[in-house]
Amino acid sequence: MKKVVTFGEIMLRLATPDYQRFVQAETFEATYGGGEANVAVSLAHFGLDSAFVTAVPDNDIGQAAINHLRRFGVSTGSILKVKGARLGIYFLESGASQRPSQVIYDRSPSAIAGIEENAFDWKAIFAGADWFHFTGITPALGDRVAEETLRACRMAKSCGLTVSCDLNYRKKLWSREKAQAVMSGLMPYVDVVVANEEDAEMVFGIQAKQSDIVKGTIDDEGYREVARELKARFDLKYVAITLRESISASENGWSGLMYDGSEFYRSRRYLMHIVDRVGGGDAFAGGLIYAFLKELSPRETVEFAAAASCLKHTVHGDFNMVKVSEVMTLAAGDESGRVQR
Repeated sequence: MKKVVTFGEIMLRLATPDYQRFVQAETFEATYGGGEANVAVSLAHFGLDSAFVTAVPDNDIGQAAINHLRRFGVSTGSILKVKGARLGIYFLESGASQRPSQVIYDRSPSAIAGIEENAFDWKAIFAGADWFHFTGITPALGDRVAEETLRACRMAKSCGLTVSCDLNYRKKLWSREKAQAVMSGLMPYVDVVVANEEDAEMVFGIQAKQSDIVKGTIDDEGYREVARELKARFDLKYVAITLRESISASENGWSGLMYDGSEFYRSRRYLMHIVDRVGGGDAFAGGLIYAFLKELSPRETVEFAAAASCLKHTVHGDFNMVKVSEVMTLAAGDESGRVQR
């Protein structure tokens, strides 16, 4: 069985119920999530050996986060418990129609942000592993975490793993200048980059011409040029870009584009009615990793990733709790949503 290791922060998610606004809500729905944890859960649902590495507080809340991951089959044996630390929190107000969603973070200083130097034994963690995945959120959590991410990438390459990175720029965590400096130092170890419609511009200044994310207009050639430049600048094996057409908070067009240096592969386009969009990009990354490890063709790979992510938008919570067979059915063209009996 193929093994994937992901590294990042898991957070307590407190979401308003029934599309309520923060100022309305008297209760919050509590669950857990975070970019790399979301990928790990996707891969566990797809039947892979999936391990998540992080640090959590040494208390019942930290243990609850670990238990939540274990519930879905994710290996948690390399998670550190830190005394006196706290778990990061994010508050979610789900948007609807023309009202956008809102996220408020309460994550600093969290357990992972305060890790000690050389906190993890990456050589042991990567034993028997095939793939390592992280996002741009993780090194943004602080200089110590950025150093640990670099250590992990170096060891992953020396152990022969494929390394993937979802750029995932977060302006509330760091500046564009700091992001470019840190991420440029990590890219030499990365084989596969995943980006959305604005990440490449925010992190590396590579803009897709003729596209407007506010108006929801997507120009294929602009994103093809983004993929070409990313691949050439960092000598990547593959570049994958998610293309979101924001019609409203409730309706989005969705597709994926992948480039291998010689050919572009564009997935089918889905018109989605959104239940929960948080984690949609992570679901795409998880689908991409699964398809690569199963040695699907490039076209099949981007179709699988786009379909997996489309289905995530129908599931409450951060995690994409769908099966391979469901993704394959959608990727094959069955969008009917008919009751399965």
